[in-house]
Amino acid sequence: MILQRLKKWMLPIAMITGAVFYRYVQIISFLTPYLIFIMLLVTYCKLSLRNMNLSPLHAWLLGIQVIGSLLIYALLYSFDPLVAEGTFICIFCPTATAAAVITGMLGGDIACLATYSLLSNMTVAIIAPFIFSFMGDHISLPFFESFLKIGTEMIPLLIFPFVCALILQKFLPKVHSALQNRQSISFYLWAISLTIVMGKTVSFIASRGNAEYKEEILIALFALIVCVLQFILGKLIGQKYYNKIAGGQGLGQKNTVLAIWMALTYLNPLASIGPASYVVWQNSINSLQLWIKEKKETKI
Repeated sequence: MILQRLKKWMLPIAMITGAVFYRYVQIISFLTPYLIFIMLLVTYCKLSLRNMNLSPLHAWLLGIQVIGSLLIYALLYSFDPLVAEGTFICIFCPTATAAAVITGMLGGDIACLATYSLLSNMTVAIIAPFIFSFMGDHISLPFFESFLKIGTEMIPLLIFPFVCALILQKFLPKVHSALQNRQSISFYLWAISLTIVMGKTVSFIASRGNAEYKEEILIALFALIVCVLQFILGKLIGQKYYNKIAGGQGLGQKNTVLAIWMALTYLNPLASIGPASYVVWQNSINSLQLWIKEKKETKI
């Protein structure tokens, strides 16, 4: 009961802890990619390849995630490159590992969402090294050097957890089963990761001293706009394929910890304000959706 109550408050606790103790949190910031790896591994151990079916819906969602993010970046770049980066990463980032849980709570197709979650992460792992070679901090490096550097970081981080899950299932079924039945591990690792990346984001904001915060406010505002649009667009496309909830959650609910880490690592660090604020926006929308569903059920 206490743990259940704690889970409800874990988001604000993690964000506030990271923001207040950012000087100390930075010391363990090197742990972030390892935490992301373990979170994905635990999640992939729960996936059932037998229940996964590809659908035209997945192609539409992937198209918006990749092509849509690049179009938005191109449109906003002339307005403000930093705002463009912060908004881009909020669309390009793959689906959250917890999206399947919310999809189930809303009565959606979990298998459809799980399939897209895997596709979304694999796509980012393959395409990200190419994209990040042409934007952010790596633009000054020769393309091949940049591509190789980013590829050696992104591919093991996003693809190896899936490979490891398959290996465990085949050769160490007891370990695989143990991780499969302990999905709550991901939640606590997510909380620790969120604390770390929020601390690092606040650190970069604090380092600006007395600078104006117009850009930061704009990034947070655009993150809100694309968050709402992705949920709406995902639902509209999903409705055509009888997967309205899975479509909305697949496109709208993002792995924000990964997004913040990618922004801090490959883009202008201040671009991480986009996914950092997206954490609040998407959780507000999910809370509203769950509240509306609960209200409808009590009336029946």
